[in-house]
Amino acid sequence: MSLAAPSGMVGAAPPRAPWRFRQPSALPGFGLTFGFAVTYLSLIVLVPLAALVVRASGLGISGIWRIATTPRVLAALETSFGLSLAAAAANAVFGLLVAWVLTRYDFPGRRVLDAVVDLPFALPTAVAGIALAAVYAPTGWIGALFAPFGIQIAFTPLGIFVALVFVGLPFVVRTVQPVLADLDREIEEASATLGATRRQTILRVVLPTLLPAVLTGFALAFGRAVGEYGSVIFIAGNIPFRSEIAPLLIVIQLEEFNYAGATAIASVMLAISFLLLLAINLLQMFSRRRFGHV
Repeated sequence: MSLAAPSGMVGAAPPRAPWRFRQPSALPGFGLTFGFAVTYLSLIVLVPLAALVVRASGLGISGIWRIATTPRVLAALETSFGLSLAAAAANAVFGLLVAWVLTRYDFPGRRVLDAVVDLPFALPTAVAGIALAAVYAPTGWIGALFAPFGIQIAFTPLGIFVALVFVGLPFVVRTVQPVLADLDREIEEASATLGATRRQTILRVVLPTLLPAVLTGFALAFGRAVGEYGSVIFIAGNIPFRSEIAPLLIVIQLEEFNYAGATAIASVMLAISFLLLLAINLLQMFSRRRFGHV
């Protein structure tokens, strides 16, 4: 009996196992847990979003477009999404630096600084907004330093940016920090042994490994910033065409009993957010395939 492979099959890859919805697992209860997960997500996420879409569909595409393209709505959407992207980008950079310091260095007060990062999670948004407005106002501790140069932070789009950076920083730090802690330092030592400089090691070894985690933190910070309301309205000034955010405009429409307008603006925000998060997730998927899983 010959065990030789058939002609033309030498070195051929083994056939892939057929895809199955339920993968083999040593843990029981797949049906129960899967059903609970789908039901929970449907009731909490999918059903409310579907209700919003159904409510907006009554206006028709032309009605939604007419409301969404009014100058005031366009200005509010530009303010919300533009500043949210800018704040998320800033958090991606400085959140990475904060995570690096907290992970790679041991210094007095490190645990206190590590706990301070979580304060935006614990503070009510209204308290954060009042505190930021008081500090960055022209008479505040920080705002007074910029006032002589004609720079006003509070009650301007710059104040919105500061508030969004404040609420989004922990998402990046807490996403990158565990990945950085698990990063094997022997890889960095091997890179140095092979003659790479510190800059080359960071750019070609460390950052590519951290990129998927940084993109995840960026997406989380962006998602939080787009929907932020409480901390922004106290420091924004809420001036139409200048510092008015889209969530505030939705609240204004509801207070005026213009439910159609509020639904249309909310639907547009949902669509834009979905497309941007989809693009970020695709970029994250590409980075994972390119640089490996973390």
